[in-house]
Amino acid sequence: QVQLVESGGGLVQAGASLGLSCAASGRSFSSYAMAWFRQAPGKEREIVSTITRTGGSTYYADSVKGRFTMSRDNAKNTVTLQMNILKPEDTAVYYCAVRSRIGVSYTPGGYDYWGQGTQVTVSS
Repeated sequence: QVQLVESGGGLVQAGASLGLSCAASGRSFSSYAMAWFRQAPGKEREIVSTITRTGGSTYYADSVKGRFTMSRDNAKNTVTLQMNILKPEDTAVYYCAVRSRIGVSYTPGGYDYWGQGTQVTVSS
């Protein structure tokens, strides 16, 4: 079992920066690929970013590429999402997720454990 707890959400103005953090409990954290997803009201949950087990490779959705940076610290069992130049369309609940299977996935169904989510609201 893996438990995930996100933190760092809040209300900011467009153009500002915000950092999200996800703390994981349980062993073998470094064995898992991880991801950030987000879900806006009335919309489906969508991929934001993924990171491999070692942190050596990342993926970003086109909508956040160049603005968001995902990283992980396996010694501290944490992943972070640094969000810069935030836009109103970034407003959503952000979730971190763990994939315990081999390979990469960009869809919610490919992930096995989820945090409770943290709200990010960007005002114009």
